[in-house]
Amino acid sequence: MAVMKINLCGIEIENPIIPASGTYGYGKEFHELYDINCLGTFSFKGTTLSPRAGNPLPRIAECDGGMLNAVGLQNPGVEKVISEELPWLREHFHKPVMANVSGFSVDEYVRVCELLDKEDNVGWLEVNISCPNVHGGGMSFGTTCEGAAAVTSAVKKVTKKPVIVKLSPNVTDIVSIAKACEDAGADGLSLINTLMGMRIDIKNRRPIIKNKTGGVSGGCIFPVAVRMVYQVYENVKIPIVGMGGIGSAEDVIEMMLAGATAVQVGAKNLVDPWACPKIIKDLPRVMDALGIQNLTDIIGGAHQ
Repeated sequence: MAVMKINLCGIEIENPIIPASGTYGYGKEFHELYDINCLGTFSFKGTTLSPRAGNPLPRIAECDGGMLNAVGLQNPGVEKVISEELPWLREHFHKPVMANVSGFSVDEYVRVCELLDKEDNVGWLEVNISCPNVHGGGMSFGTTCEGAAAVTSAVKKVTKKPVIVKLSPNVTDIVSIAKACEDAGADGLSLINTLMGMRIDIKNRRPIIKNKTGGVSGGCIFPVAVRMVYQVYENVKIPIVGMGGIGSAEDVIEMMLAGATAVQVGAKNLVDPWACPKIIKDLPRVMDALGIQNLTDIIGGAHQ
């Protein structure tokens, strides 16, 4: 019988499938379609200290094999998340949830993490230092070892829950930044976030997205994600949550062989709202076909 349970930073989850932040909201829309408790967990909408309306429209553009977005961390702010979203989740999602956190200063990251750390149904804090679609924060912390370490260290001082730092692929050397986060106390790493890209409307000769640039996601970035997870796995000892273009059970296996302990499914949820339960249902079949009895056994298997 296929064993899909994995341990992520000290918390056991039934399977490694985690919808990625920004593609699953707070779970309410998907709850209307299927029992969201089939998931390992999910990473809820990126949350900041104050409410954010996000970037101006248009903020979505299509591309071959994926899409671009520049939503800009639209969210109701941490106080509303705690007073409205987390109580709903306690009632409908009977597992620890992953809280995705963003900020525009180290102090903001600290305050949001400090507040969410007190919530009993938050299992992990996924600290996003890699959002490419906001100005003056987000990715600016994740492009240098010093910035990444500063956020990680500050957050770890005020939290007891596992801190998973979400890294940007828009850097020259992701390994050095990953190691800086590990050295600063990170319990795990999430990678990769979206790649920066642009589309231009050839009729009006202007960028399609009002923000001009956006984050590229979808199947087209999967090989980049696999490569970066592989490289980081060889240089750190903490768990990795792999993401970037995952759309099938086979993709899950490949990402875990590269070194991921768990995976996040992002853009695929926007194409097919049932993507995650389909992958979970198909995983035992693929495991059986490949002679895999326990998913834990294959983590980093491509390095042997």
